[in-house]
Amino acid sequence: MMRKQQTFSRGLSDKVRKSKAAPEIQRNPFEVKINRKKFDVLGRKSKHDVGLPGVSRSRAIQKRKETLLKEFRAKDKNNTFIDRRFGEYDQKITPEEKILQRFTLERQRTQDRKDMYNLNEEEELTHYGQSLAEMEKMTDVIDSDSDSEEKGLLSAELTATHFGGGGGLLRKKSAGDEDEEHKPKSRQELIEELIIKSKQEKRERQTQKEEAQELTEKLDQEWKSIQNLLAHLDEYDMTVRELGFEMKAQPSEKLKSAEELAREEKRRLQTLEANRLKRMMGDADAEEEQVCAEGPPAVIEEQKKAAQEAAKAELPYTFTAPESYSDLKALLQDHGSEQQRLILDRTLKCHHPSLAAGNKAKLQYARVYVFCSQICGLCQMFPEAACKAVQTLLSDSGHSMEETLEVKGRAPMPDLDMLVLLKITALLFPSSDFRHPVTTPAFLYISQALTRCVVLSLEDVCKGLILCCLALEFVSLSRRFFPELLNFLLGLLHLTVSDKRNMGYTVVSPFRWQGKSCDLLVLKDTNVSHSWNRKPISLHTAHRIPAQSPVERDHYRLSLIDSCLDLVKRCTSLYKDLPSFAHIFQPIRTLLLQHLPVEGSPAPIQDLHREILDAIPEQPSQHAPLVFKKKKPIPLKLFTPKIVQILDYGKKRGNTKEEKERERLQHKYKREFKGALREIRKDTRFLAREKLSDVMSRDAERKRKVKELYGSLATQEGEWKALKRKNRK
Repeated sequence: MMRKQQTFSRGLSDKVRKSKAAPEIQRNPFEVKINRKKFDVLGRKSKHDVGLPGVSRSRAIQKRKETLLKEFRAKDKNNTFIDRRFGEYDQKITPEEKILQRFTLERQRTQDRKDMYNLNEEEELTHYGQSLAEMEKMTDVIDSDSDSEEKGLLSAELTATHFGGGGGLLRKKSAGDEDEEHKPKSRQELIEELIIKSKQEKRERQTQKEEAQELTEKLDQEWKSIQNLLAHLDEYDMTVRELGFEMKAQPSEKLKSAEELAREEKRRLQTLEANRLKRMMGDADAEEEQVCAEGPPAVIEEQKKAAQEAAKAELPYTFTAPESYSDLKALLQDHGSEQQRLILDRTLKCHHPSLAAGNKAKLQYARVYVFCSQICGLCQMFPEAACKAVQTLLSDSGHSMEETLEVKGRAPMPDLDMLVLLKITALLFPSSDFRHPVTTPAFLYISQALTRCVVLSLEDVCKGLILCCLALEFVSLSRRFFPELLNFLLGLLHLTVSDKRNMGYTVVSPFRWQGKSCDLLVLKDTNVSHSWNRKPISLHTAHRIPAQSPVERDHYRLSLIDSCLDLVKRCTSLYKDLPSFAHIFQPIRTLLLQHLPVEGSPAPIQDLHREILDAIPEQPSQHAPLVFKKKKPIPLKLFTPKIVQILDYGKKRGNTKEEKERERLQHKYKREFKGALREIRKDTRFLAREKLSDVMSRDAERKRKVKELYGSLATQEGEWKALKRKNRK
């Protein structure tokens, strides 16, 4: 098989080279493929440096059309085609005589088919077996079943003939004789022509009526045959009628705001609690008293006692907001998990922040540290479950951040729930480990948030400072360098600079050099520094800053600047032992020394500013570049080479003759097998293309025929409408 292929390819290449198109193919760089070698071997001659894949491919396709395609067309076909044309298998007749005889026979068949509809004038026309010439003249009575529009046609013409002297108006011209063109017909001839025309139209109407009657009878018979099948559709008809009488959707009420919903929910809970207290006290409603008046007194007392006991056992609907851990513990103890969930839910609804001014402080008073002792005990009891729960929350939040970045190009700062989760993670799990299943994902999440979450408002600045505090907690024991932390602090300090020209430092993502949100921490009024008092930033400001006056917002900006400088000071004390300490903090020193105005700032901020500058040296120390040690390299150990015979296909083979022969045959078998698979795949692709081409051609032919049929139907409909309009006239 391989020899045949090689012979075929060699003959084909020789044929291509000898053909007229060979120079053009060789000059075209797109038709020539150069087989590059990895390396040259001395004494080895290369036979296939250059190939012509386009010619080879076209030749292969042509060969498949001549062999494989013919076999595919003849597949599953046992009959043979017999050419029944005149003289096809007669060798004595010349091709010209065959063509002449076939043409003569074809003309005879078409002529016979045309004569079938030719009415000769010499033939006698009959109607229902009676000759039209022998029928009595003017004795026919107009059928009462005829159309009302066509009844007056003959009478009008007869009237014009009899009374209007219609010899000139109804004159018929002869197409063949010019002498008779101006000769008028007699009155008797005109009347006979009108009678013949009237009878012909009457026959046509009768034929149409009979055809319509036959179609009606056929339709009645077919209807009777399928009438039994329609008896099973009663259930379907009932369902359709029910859907028809079904009530339509009513318009929904106006959407209510969160405050309105919270107010209605609190009012509902208060009403339920009042009813429960009434039942506990034995006070019945008017309807219940009316029902009780009809019963005996003993039964009434038993019902009242039962109602009181049920009301006492029922869970209250309103609760007081807990102000400490002991209050929360007293509120939740002696209750199941479902009841505890209801208690917390009803407490939140009764003290919603939108209902009263002090509700927000009540709900935010409980700190995270209060719950950590109990949560730590649960984590020690169930470490795997706690680890899996925190990992799931971190993974979900990280994926949502990535999806937001892909869709919008930027992501918001984490919400308060994620900040609390990160705080709990730092308290429950060890943060000094080099790699931990919980703290390492949390560490990466903080790094991602500080790098990719944008800062667009003061709330975002507060959230970023909280993340920086958490990052310091994560690295406080291990003293691991956190570049994202220092980059974020530098960006926050950049927000305090009003004149952003001639900077000696670089600001990177998520901050920008200039823009809409690059002046968030710039004070609107520099005189507010005298009335500012240092106070810690609470978590509720990270969620939403309440409406404040310009002076209060400047006070809040000063608090954020104070917290940022305090974090920078803590970072200087944390990383002061690093060899590159001065290089790392040099941009922050440049910003604080040249661009951050602290002359009119409060005293605490000035103290922090001075302490940070004192901690960072003015000039970074010079380090000697890294060089190799000046010593002679140790030479590699040399071994005596082992000579192993390698065959021409480049792999080590066995030592014995039998093993070499077996491996040679295996190699040849694999090569032949791969070649056969490759040819089979090419044959399959070729047949698939041919099948697709056949399907597309059949579809095109079908569409063409359908289009012709539609055109024919449209033509017939147009002719029918034209005839109908003519008859109406």
